[in-house]
Amino acid sequence: MKVHHLYSGGKDSSLAAWILSQLGYEVELVTVTFGLLDNWRYARETAERLGFKHRVLELPVEILKKAGEMAISDGHPNNAIQFIHERALEALASMPEVERVSDGTRRDDRVPLLDLPKARSLEDRFGVAYIRPLLGFGYKTIRELVERLFVVEIRESEKLEKADYEVELRHLLREKGIDPLEIFPKRHYQSRVLGWREKEIKAQG
Repeated sequence: MKVHHLYSGGKDSSLAAWILSQLGYEVELVTVTFGLLDNWRYARETAERLGFKHRVLELPVEILKKAGEMAISDGHPNNAIQFIHERALEALASMPEVERVSDGTRRDDRVPLLDLPKARSLEDRFGVAYIRPLLGFGYKTIRELVERLFVVEIRESEKLEKADYEVELRHLLREKGIDPLEIFPKRHYQSRVLGWREKEIKAQG
């Protein structure tokens, strides 16, 4: 059974991928880009270190532009990030070979997170199974598992080399002459997985 898993290279999406592999799925990691930057390569590097297959999915830049307008209008990025995540899941689910999609959203997330009606709608519209391995896990459990499994780099979002939606959204705002720190929280920290903590830990099985 194969699952296509939205992947940023961060701790949550990496942990979710590992859980899927332990459940017996063949996991292919998928990183979204809008073609403005090549930051997807950080996710690819991590995927290769963890031993997972990886592909890049390029979405229309119009989606990013609309998200930028939302962020500017709202004065915060929440709705913009949610919008991008939903479009990313839809794009992935619409691919002919895709039967199962997943992500690293967790119980404590506010965005991005599909509520039950949206999750069911995704499955019904595209005929896929939507899997969320971390939905039942809280912050403490995720932290314990991540610390046991992975070597992780944690830095301020503006300084971390990462491959999530936020990077190109921040870039778009700068191109518009807007300081991203006027929209995004100041001193916000994110993570990037660098590899396995123990050499004997395997990505599959």
